[in-house]
Amino acid sequence: MILNVMTGRPGASIDAESAQQHYRLPPGFSVQIFANDLPKARFMRFTRSGDLLVSRPHAGDIILLQRDSDGDGYSDGRRTIISELDRPQGIDFSGDWLYIAEREQVGRIRFDHAAGITRDHYEPVITGLTGDGNHWSKTLRFGPDDMLYLAQGSTCNICEEKDPRRATIMRFAPDGSDGEIFATGLRNSVGFDWSPWDDELYATDNGRDMLGDDFPPCELNRVEYGNFYGWPYFNGANVPDNDMGPDPLATQRVPIPPAHAFRAHNAPLGISFVDTSNWPGDFEKVALVALHGSWNRSEPDGYEVVSLHFTDKGIEERVFLGGFNQDGNILGRPVDVAQGPDGAIYISDDFAGAIYRVSHSEAVDQLAIEPSQQQAPAADTIPDWVAAADLEAMSSRGEQLYLQHDCASCHEQGENPVTLEQSSYAAIERALLSPQAPMPLLPLSEQERRELAAYIASEQ
Repeated sequence: MILNVMTGRPGASIDAESAQQHYRLPPGFSVQIFANDLPKARFMRFTRSGDLLVSRPHAGDIILLQRDSDGDGYSDGRRTIISELDRPQGIDFSGDWLYIAEREQVGRIRFDHAAGITRDHYEPVITGLTGDGNHWSKTLRFGPDDMLYLAQGSTCNICEEKDPRRATIMRFAPDGSDGEIFATGLRNSVGFDWSPWDDELYATDNGRDMLGDDFPPCELNRVEYGNFYGWPYFNGANVPDNDMGPDPLATQRVPIPPAHAFRAHNAPLGISFVDTSNWPGDFEKVALVALHGSWNRSEPDGYEVVSLHFTDKGIEERVFLGGFNQDGNILGRPVDVAQGPDGAIYISDDFAGAIYRVSHSEAVDQLAIEPSQQQAPAADTIPDWVAAADLEAMSSRGEQLYLQHDCASCHEQGENPVTLEQSSYAAIERALLSPQAPMPLLPLSEQERRELAAYIASEQ
């Protein structure tokens, strides 16, 4: 699991027998694989023609999965529509423009929905964003007001940010102008959507780490313009954070408690309000949320898709798609949820490298998961630089870097330290060059990455 956290390295693909045995849904629903062999799949958006776009930050590309025209439940094919991007995550359409949130900018390109291809050239519309620290990824969506909303998380677990745009949701005109901070105090709001009955904005938020297994809760916030949602001075229902002390702006702002609390470290990511008018069972005013799952909890928790039921008495959380966690054996990690033109629910999984399709249609009456063609990652070869290196000297300098960047605070200290698994020089270098949140992106030169790799490898 730690390699998935550090590098985005996928886990084992799930076979049909295991899925039939372990995956759980409410009565009347079935699940199958829409696409597999898609490592590091993250956020999704449907085109007007019913094709599905999928972002892959660690691969630097956007994949188009062709709609299921032959009715077998699987995508009819795939192609890369744009590549060589800087860790693209959030994607959305505004008319014939496809917008992409990269690590330090937002860009857009003309998109032909009928042909499923891009046109003309890719152009930046929002630049100068920071992409350092723990939560470098960015999510974007267009709201009911046709404005571009952009979320980016904090650089750290707990700190006061130097860049006031971190740990916020921002708002821009479609051309990138008139940018403003919409709401603050949101540590890492990876997913957000608007409720269709009142156009209120709701955002998931990942609570801080290193306070034990059961605190603080992760959050769902009803986000309103100008509000402050607590981080880093408050956790959960406005519980003060002892590591920060009093809020120096307490006379200017009041923290807003969450609309709903998820269990601690469940890591809620994508959220989608869905049309349930034809669903079986008790589903009214529902949002689906992908819980990516804990990374440093002593007993893993999360790893499921939940339904949030908005009632007169509050928000009720239920398991919708479960079974990813089998007594600590993790089969998958849900990331995003999207409803297709066919009414089915599509769920991305960056661990199993799959897109699931959940349907209540009688045409899909059993779990049918196509075995993945993905092969297990080949063993890393030893990089050329190792043979000619003075590994002892490099390891000594790497130890200083390890101390300088306080790596021990996550990997050796705290209530649930994240121990480093046995890994190769090449795998450690990749993790340092392209880390998976919450591991920060460190400002290291190529030589420093090698020195740190030499030290970490020597300690295993």
